[in-house]
Amino acid sequence: MEELEKLKKELKKLNAEYAKIKDIAPEKRGEFGRSLNAKKMALLDQIMKAEEAQFDAEVLPLDISAPCAPNEKLPELYSVLEGSLHPLMVELDRVISIYQSMGFDAVESRQLDDEYHMFDSLNFAKEHPARDGYDTFRTEEGFIPPAHTSTMQNRVLKKFKSRLDEGKEIAVVVPGRVYRNEDVDATHEHTFYQCEGVYVSRDCTMGQMLGILREFFEKYYEQKLNIRTQPGYFPFTEPSLEFMIEKPKSLGGKKGDFLEMLGCGMIHPNVLKMAGIDPEVYHGFAWGGGIDRLVMLRYGLNDVRHFESGNLQFLRNFK
Repeated sequence: MEELEKLKKELKKLNAEYAKIKDIAPEKRGEFGRSLNAKKMALLDQIMKAEEAQFDAEVLPLDISAPCAPNEKLPELYSVLEGSLHPLMVELDRVISIYQSMGFDAVESRQLDDEYHMFDSLNFAKEHPARDGYDTFRTEEGFIPPAHTSTMQNRVLKKFKSRLDEGKEIAVVVPGRVYRNEDVDATHEHTFYQCEGVYVSRDCTMGQMLGILREFFEKYYEQKLNIRTQPGYFPFTEPSLEFMIEKPKSLGGKKGDFLEMLGCGMIHPNVLKMAGIDPEVYHGFAWGGGIDRLVMLRYGLNDVRHFESGNLQFLRNFK
């Protein structure tokens, strides 16, 4: 501050020197003027730097994440609250952890995929309605935001195929974000999460699959559960089932109340062939279900749109 005032006083004195030009001999006026101008420019540069230093010292740095302007008092609400994990991420980690405890590896799904992995490798017929743009998003370049985590089955089977040669099994779960061309309402979203399961060995059976799924849901809801299945249809499994559990007591369930949780079945021989696995020697089963639904049921939520809303008031309930 004192330095700046000193420089400004020097500039004032220097400006007064210009009045002397009229008293100087004409042939020396040019040299005198150039000398004054050089001194003035140097002095103005020093003043500018001093002013910038003073400004930096007085003004607080701008925090673009702050919920108020720099000179406003930080609201008490924001000064005491801490961030937290999104409920979907908390539950997704829990789901993966349960499967890992049963010996499954986890492989993350993709955000964009192609026609081959989305449909061809999964035994979808060329005329299957799911290929229609009304059901599936597509980019201008022809890529597909996956409509299901099954889009990873071919990659998983190929990646872990060597385990079969070693006498081991393929046991992998695939969590990921999926996208559907849906009319959004309380129970439907265009963006949500799924978890796929893939298991292949020489002698696996549908009974093993049902046992694994029952074990998962009993660990997830921390209680013994009855299960039920009914016939379903998926191009990549045969036979295909819809898997249901008896509604847990923690969710207000009563004996005989069942909830459909996911689709599952024995991997279609054509899917194994597409991955270079001989269906005459090896068998497999697969399943896929939504994570959002698990979270809704676990916390008694009635609107799936909360998850993608970015509503902090909603998210703070899960600290």
